[in-house]
Amino acid sequence: MSNHPAPEFVVQAQLDAYNARDMDAWLATYATDAKQYAYPGVLLASGHAEIRARMTERFTETNLHARLLSRSVLKTADGATVIDHETITRSFPEGPGEIDMVAIYEVGGGLIRSGLFIVGEARLAALFGDRA
Repeated sequence: MSNHPAPEFVVQAQLDAYNARDMDAWLATYATDAKQYAYPGVLLASGHAEIRARMTERFTETNLHARLLSRSVLKTADGATVIDHETITRSFPEGPGEIDMVAIYEVGGGLIRSGLFIVGEARLAALFGDRA
């Protein structure tokens, strides 16, 4: 029996900290050597310093919010894969809007070891009403 939180709780803590725009709490859910990738495997950031640098500006967006649509958990011998489907409200250079994303997290030892992100097309608020 592990003393670590369940993988889905780690990913939920990450989502809660993201929505609170709490960089330190959000980064605490990641292993210090974690990696982030854009689908199909393009490295975006490696380690806390690069991940922090990548996300600092995004966390200043006052409308930033990720809404969880679904979550699947596949437990493995060394941890788990957690797959989230989310709709994210944020500020794009063209204006506020939404984007759908699938995030695939590898979780082990109570921390996110890697995240792979599949991002849909942005929907600008000006094009679909003022929901964002």
